[in-house]
Amino acid sequence: MADFHRLSVHQSLGGGLVADTLLWKKCCGGIVLVASATALWFLFERAGYNLLSFVSNVLLLLVSILFLWGKSASLLNRPLPPIPDLEISDQSVAKAADVVRAWVNYALSIAHDIAVGRNLKIFLQVAFVLLLVSYIGSLFNFLTLIYIGVLLSLSVPVLYDKYQDHIDEKLCQTHRVIQTQYKKIDDNLLKKIPLPQKKEKKTH
Repeated sequence: MADFHRLSVHQSLGGGLVADTLLWKKCCGGIVLVASATALWFLFERAGYNLLSFVSNVLLLLVSILFLWGKSASLLNRPLPPIPDLEISDQSVAKAADVVRAWVNYALSIAHDIAVGRNLKIFLQVAFVLLLVSYIGSLFNFLTLIYIGVLLSLSVPVLYDKYQDHIDEKLCQTHRVIQTQYKKIDDNLLKKIPLPQKKEKKTH
């Protein structure tokens, strides 16, 4: 594989702070993320701590610190807590709405192809993905899945960036095998399943 065809993992991840953290270019960020995720998982899964109680206690502690800081600052003529005026801009809301709208339209187009277009291939693909998600969900609870996702996000990009050429080669081989098997199934099974044809509207 030529060097100019090599995909930059850092640029694919956005090339900013998130990319630096996921690729461990800033070790402090990765260590803090792993430590925080491990501590939260231990609190909620092993120690039996309640999420709502945890959030309430953290907010109570934060509010108490800010209140005492503000009171002591006025009495001792010290600077107030450095809290900026935070607000969500219209541009951020519009950008988030565009992303949500794109995903919703994509899901609706798939539902349309299944329900109206009676596309058997898309139906089987969606059914397989949902069954796979259901099976994985039965093995772990939601918080454990999130914790595993955090660990994978901090390990898979690094390994892929280091062994990208070798992994791409194996993925191409696997993709060719899957495409060959899928074509055999499509030719020998799916195309032989009779599907009701759409009735054409009569024009007068």
